[in-house]
Amino acid sequence: MDEHVDAWFAREILVHEDALLRYLRRCWAHADDIHDLRQEAYVRVYEAARRERPHQPKSFLFTTARHLMADRLRRGRIVSIEAVGDFESLNVPVDEAGPERRHDARQSLRRLAEAFDRLPDRCREVVWLRKVDELPQKEVARRLGVAEKTVEKQVAKGARLIADYMFGEAGVPRGKQRAQRQRGQDDGQEHG
Repeated sequence: MDEHVDAWFAREILVHEDALLRYLRRCWAHADDIHDLRQEAYVRVYEAARRERPHQPKSFLFTTARHLMADRLRRGRIVSIEAVGDFESLNVPVDEAGPERRHDARQSLRRLAEAFDRLPDRCREVVWLRKVDELPQKEVARRLGVAEKTVEKQVAKGARLIADYMFGEAGVPRGKQRAQRQRGQDDGQEHG
């Protein structure tokens, strides 16, 4: 154990325990998970501090806790998506969709999850709160401590990036596709 990290952790992180618990109780609906979330946040902060001390320890702690909650929500949603695939093993008639259609739907969901995971952290968090949790823009702004205009811009940016990923060629964003096509045309003009 690094005694310097232990002292730093006690001085800069543990003093915020009451505030952290209030924050987790306010943001997380499952009271049984609160202590696990707190503990996981502490572990992540401690491990990060062993490599490099954060400049703003309190902010780092709360950001870590927020990311943990977002990760848990996302994993919970992914599990529910995967559960759809278990209908076949339950021998329950699902609908008229054939196996190819179900396969295509699963591929689309996986691609959407990949696109979502590629979003910048802040953008992903805003899009999740607005489009998945369906929180009003004002509430998202309040929770994240940003202006409503910032929320609006992040949602637009996230939608554009997801669309680029979903409908681009083999995962290449549309902007890069245009640049590649333009380069191809330029090369054709030079050689033709």
